[in-house]
Amino acid sequence: MIIDVHGHYTTAPAALGAWRDLQIAALKDPANAPSASALKISDDELRESIETNQLKKMRERGSDLTIFSPRASFMAHHIGDFQTSSTWAAICNELCARVAAMFPDHFVGAAMLPQSPGIDPASCLPELEKCVRDYGFVGLNLNPDPSGGHWTSPPLTDRHWYPLYEKMVELDVAAMIHVSTSCNACFHTTGAHYLNADTTAFMQCLTGDLFKDFPTLKFLIPHGGGAVPYHWGRFRGLAQELKKPLLDEHLLENVFFDTCVYHQPGIDLLTKVIPVKNVLFASEMIGAVRGIDPATGHYYDDTKRYIEATPHLSDADRQLVYEGNARRVFPRLDARLKAQGR
Repeated sequence: MIIDVHGHYTTAPAALGAWRDLQIAALKDPANAPSASALKISDDELRESIETNQLKKMRERGSDLTIFSPRASFMAHHIGDFQTSSTWAAICNELCARVAAMFPDHFVGAAMLPQSPGIDPASCLPELEKCVRDYGFVGLNLNPDPSGGHWTSPPLTDRHWYPLYEKMVELDVAAMIHVSTSCNACFHTTGAHYLNADTTAFMQCLTGDLFKDFPTLKFLIPHGGGAVPYHWGRFRGLAQELKKPLLDEHLLENVFFDTCVYHQPGIDLLTKVIPVKNVLFASEMIGAVRGIDPATGHYYDDTKRYIEATPHLSDADRQLVYEGNARRVFPRLDARLKAQGR
């Protein structure tokens, strides 16, 4: 079974973006704020948006199941206040839940949190609980920088985040560490801010001792871990100078990496440097990079091709990357699949 752990609803019907535009415009005049019920998207519209996009490519490329969350760049937690984010997150999560209910063999949800700069993460817990208990979601996206590129929040190892971690442990769900749109002109959203955040999140975990307090907490760092695999020696050396344990012991029971790396040498490096048990298959298809690589004639985000072509991976290794690791990192997903006889 091939499980893609990194999918976003980037092809949602246009009505969703139009509703969001009205919500943002109303920040200057709250009397004009649209109600959640004003958004009308039919089942047929949802079905078409998936069948002609994500599901079509899954079938073409040979993947079976996608962990599906709201569009990352749409989270935009820096816009408005907590109420703005709360309403927006609830709408986006409900759409993903509807998709998962329509296509239960192919999609399972992961939650967007209603984060907002300076707001206690405990404010996100009701939405997370609803998504897990009512919608059957198996994970969440955690934005370590709700300010949108200004990094005003404490590090992920700070007790500021502990109420969320306690709930994650209680619900047995993993978090993908994923920022949203950058509002800082210095950082291009997908080319810099995302990759910077991946690297930053890993380094925050390295310098702290978070997993002593939460030994079962699991983080998935996307986009191949940003700069982490390429600079693995630097991180090992920094851990040593900081008197931390070896990284295998310090982080690799809790921190995992996905395969959203869009060329063969990058996947080869990732799977040589990072233990195979810590690598989960992902593509983020129809995401940041949608074009065809002129050097190969294939889509950049068709990452299954790279896994298949990596010479040092055995069949057993590929089974872990494609399925085994995802079922271990996302226990609720494993339980769901077993209930389906898969």
